[in-house]
Order: sequence, then structure tokens, then C-alpha cells
Amino acid sequence: MNSFLNRRHFLSDTARGLGGIALANLLHEDKLLGSDGGPIRPVIDSGKPFASRHSHHPARAEKVLVIFCSGACSQVDTFDYKPELIKRHGQSLPGAEGLKTFQGEQGNLTRSPWEFKPRGQSGKMVSELLPHLGELADDMCFIHSMTGKTNTHGPGENFMSTGYTLDGFPSMGAWTTWALGTENENLPAYVAISDPRGTPQSSVNNWGPGFLPAAFQGTNFNASKPLGNLDRPAAFSAKTDRATRDFLQRMNERHLEQFPGDTELAARISSYELAARMQLSVPEVSDLSTEPKSLLREYGADDSSNPLKASFARNCILARRLIEEGVRFVQLFNGAYQTGGEGVSNWDGHKVLKEQYSKHGPVLDQPCAALLRDMKRRGLLEDTLVVWTTEFGRMPTFQKGASGRDHNPDGFTTWMMGAGVKAPFTYGATDEFSYKSVENVATVYDFHATILHLLGLNHKQLTYYHNGFERRLTDVHGHVIGDILS
Repeated sequence: MNSFLNRRHFLSDTARGLGGIALANLLHEDKLLGSDGGPIRPVIDSGKPFASRHSHHPARAEKVLVIFCSGACSQVDTFDYKPELIKRHGQSLPGAEGLKTFQGEQGNLTRSPWEFKPRGQSGKMVSELLPHLGELADDMCFIHSMTGKTNTHGPGENFMSTGYTLDGFPSMGAWTTWALGTENENLPAYVAISDPRGTPQSSVNNWGPGFLPAAFQGTNFNASKPLGNLDRPAAFSAKTDRATRDFLQRMNERHLEQFPGDTELAARISSYELAARMQLSVPEVSDLSTEPKSLLREYGADDSSNPLKASFARNCILARRLIEEGVRFVQLFNGAYQTGGEGVSNWDGHKVLKEQYSKHGPVLDQPCAALLRDMKRRGLLEDTLVVWTTEFGRMPTFQKGASGRDHNPDGFTTWMMGAGVKAPFTYGATDEFSYKSVENVATVYDFHATILHLLGLNHKQLTYYHNGFERRLTDVHGHVIGDILS
């Protein structure tokens, strides 16, 4: 008889089961469940979709600035020093004779046209192509073993920005702002600052919301081209404009009261209200006339001899101001896609690498270095993670019949700086020629998992149910690169 469930045992087991369910629910609400738990989705007020929300675990970084060098910036000519490549310049890549890559057959190993020199107390070797950034090597955490999944620019940008090579997936900024909201509800939670020359090759996919709610798409503008349609018509006074907006807000509130469960209506009203607040906030944050001349000079924003550098420098100042104002995620692009041949539009150095990079390097170097120094002075790096990346790397060889390097997703460099990462620090390595990652090989999934971790988010549990799948930024892959965390 004891083997059967009697009334007392039934009631006792039921009570324990209900208690366990209650305990699990409390642990979930307090974000204390283990990392192998189920999905953790943000609870979003449709009327205030950008309100600040709790992270899964204590965050090391509150904001992120991504500096994206579009066009595949060559690690061989910037941050990945290889003495053996210098020694064996002009020889064949061992074991790869006749190798064909993205644009065809490869020629011989080719050393960088720029010398590498030791920088800072750490002695980190950085190319003379980027002398200003090289001076900050002691503040950087280098990942020299990054790998990608494609050797094509559009899919490569997609992969770096969204974790997928295909179009239509949410960007890392969209995932972040969906999960965490923002600290400044008068500005967009997520801003993409496009290059002065235009957008990257994959364009809006780099900052798109994918299947997440459209509100979490990045807002694209730069210092030279502010958001359009924000200025009030000249025929209306500021007082009339304000009175009109107040009246519209009261009407919207009454309308919403009639449909209390309509989240789409609430979200639409909220987006209109944000647009109204942006009429004041965006022009103010974009107005660089209040910056001292000494700071403009430090960034190179007053360099009349190089208008492209001056324009990018103003974008860098805008990025700092947005971070300073509490914008959660800022994506700063250096390089744009332009049809009709190479030139200096981006870092795609296939044919005449030395000529192209000699013009493009200075556009990035001084403004970007000034941005990092300025952020450090202001204490912004204490709660901001800065990430420098590109979509993939370059070959250690020159293409046969050309004076440039072909695409290489098998080994390239990224670096981080600021909140939560070690510095100076180097993680991973490519082989002796910077051809393939061979030590502590890292993937873009690992890269994304680490960024989310520093923001206090568990990459395995931050999911969105879409078309029968629990989707996440890292797909079903990725691990946090624990060795680089401070």
C-alpha cells in the first residue's frame, strides 16, 4: 500500500511543487536563474518603448560605441605585426601556391608599405599608417584571431552587425536597445552615424531592427547631414508650435483611453512624441559650434586641407556628444560604398593599396584617436565600451597582377577599449604571415556574446520568438571571451 500515492503524500508533493514554481518565478524576476535557463525577454511598455530596463546580471558597460571601418581594413597594414612576413617578402605563401581567393589568383607574400613601431609602455607594434591610434595602444584590448563566414562585403557587414550573412536580421544595436532601452528619452536609443560620403555597402541592414519591433531600428544621421523634417515651418512661431504639440498630445491620450489594450497605437503615439522631442534635442546635440576651437583642432575638424577628414572628425565629435547624453548604442562608420571603381571611399584596397590607404588612413587616424582621448578625459570610458571592427581582413599576399590585397575572413583584428576589458592586452593570434587564425580562434558569435555580456545580457537567453524559432544575436553559437574581461 505504501507504494501508492495516498492523500497526504499527494497534498505534500503538490505543495512542494507549487513552492518550487513560485521560487523559480522569483529567481527569474530577480535575474538569478542560471545561464542555462529559458528565454529572458524584456517587459516593454508600449507607451514608453525606450524606457531604461534592467540587465540580466550586473553590467560592466552601460553604453557602446562601435567604430566600423567599412570595406575590410587590412590587419596586415595596421595592427597585426608579422616579422616573418617582412623576412619572406616576395616569396610564395608556403603551401598555397596558385591559391585563388575572392578576386582570383594570389601573387607573392608582400610586407606592409608602412613600418611597424613599438607603442607605449607595452611596446605593442602598430603601423605608421595609424600613428595617432598607435599612441593609444596601452588602452586597447586587441583580438588578433577573429574569423568570419564570408569573403563578400555586403554579407560580411551583415554578419558583423547582425550575426547573420543574410538580410533581415536585427543588428546588435537593435538587440541592445530592445533589451535595455536608453537613459535619454529625448534622443534615439540607437544612432548610426554614416560616413560623410554615404552609407556602407549593406546600408540599413547594419542598423536595422530585422524582426524586432521597428522602434528599435537605429536612427541614421551625421554631423554634415542632420535628420530631415525636424525644423518647424517658418510660418509658425515656437509658441504656436508648442501649443499645437500639447493639443495633439491631449488628443492622443484621449484616443488611447478608448483602446487601452492597443499596443500598436500606443507605440505609434510614442514614436510621434519622440519625434517631437527630437525637434529640440537633435539640433542641439548636432550643433558643434559650441565646441572650443582647441578641441576642433585636436580632432582635425578644422583641417581645410583635408575636407573629408574634417567631416569625419565632426562625426567623431557627434559620437562623443551622443554617448555623453546617454544614447545607449552608437555606430560610427568610417568608409562608404560607392560604385564606379575604387578611390578612397572605403578600405577595399584591391588594386592600389598604398595609394588608397595613404589617403584614407589619415581620415580615420587623428579624428578617431582624438575621440578616444576626449572620452577618456571626460570619464566616459568608465561606463562605455568602445569597439573597433571591420567586416573581415586582408591577405598577406598581393593579388596577381595588382598592388593590393584580396579579402580574407580567416584571420583579422578587432579591438576593444573602455568599460570591462583588460588593457593593454592581446588575445589570440594569426599564423606567421597573418593568413589564418591559429591561437584562441575567435568568431563573430564570440565577439557579440562578449559585448552583450559586458552590457549585462546573457546572449543565450536574450531571445525573440520568430517564425517558430527562438532567435538570438549569436544564433546557436558563441561564448564569452572571458580572458579579455577585466
